[in-house]
Amino acid sequence: MEQAFLNQGTNVDKGENARMSSFVGAIAIADLVKTTLGPKGMDKILQSVTPENQGLSVTNDGATILKSVQIDNAAAKVLVDIAKVQDDEVGDGTTSVAVLCGELLREAEYLI
Repeated sequence: MEQAFLNQGTNVDKGENARMSSFVGAIAIADLVKTTLGPKGMDKILQSVTPENQGLSVTNDGATILKSVQIDNAAAKVLVDIAKVQDDEVGDGTTSVAVLCGELLREAEYLI
């Protein structure tokens, strides 16, 4: 039945593979912004790949980094959405929220 809705070349992960894929994607996003946290946080160089805007920018702002990353993983998208809501509601703490969620997922991985 699911074959009727999928494009050719699309693969479906089920069970343990899908669960581990979700964990890995979200933890990778958290690790991406973790190095920018704190007074000794490192800057990231962002390069735009769109034809109309091929510029470079240097930032250590977690919200800017998360907005510029193209993500296919559903769990990683949720992590980015959490950071976006934090930015919209409070205006700060996006990196901290992403790192906290990533670490909670890293510990939850052992429990599952």
